[in-house]
Amino acid sequence: MKIIQFEERYRQDFIDFNTDWIVSNFGFLEEHDIETFNKIDDELKKGAMIFFAVENDIPLAACMTMSINETTWEICKLCSNKNAAHKGAGSAVFEASMNWALNKGAHRLFIISNSKLKPALHIYKKFGFKEIKLDNYEYERGDIAFEYKI
Repeated sequence: MKIIQFEERYRQDFIDFNTDWIVSNFGFLEEHDIETFNKIDDELKKGAMIFFAVENDIPLAACMTMSINETTWEICKLCSNKNAAHKGAGSAVFEASMNWALNKGAHRLFIISNSKLKPALHIYKKFGFKEIKLDNYEYERGDIAFEYKI
């Protein structure tokens, strides 16, 4: 397994893995999801990155990180290929996303999630993220948030 930065040939996999995961867990995509998928190129131009874990040209997992402002970055759209063994791929792309943001000057990393997503919550905690309370979780499905500060 290798971790790579965004490649056009995996764009649709990123969208499909996320769509499948969101719809299977929550029933529908939200406006924020569709907006993110439609603006991948814009975000990449602004410094965002999508990392893929790939083995034998098959993507296993992906994760995106994008800037909210100069010092705060969001880690988002962590997803996996339901048809392939993951082999720690989720953790690997998550860590790559963290490192990208930190190397770009982030002092705070931010995640919005859902409390029923136990494997994702495990990854966040494993990498030192702490739960925070918000007034607005932005997504209908969002009920938990995490941050990592340096």
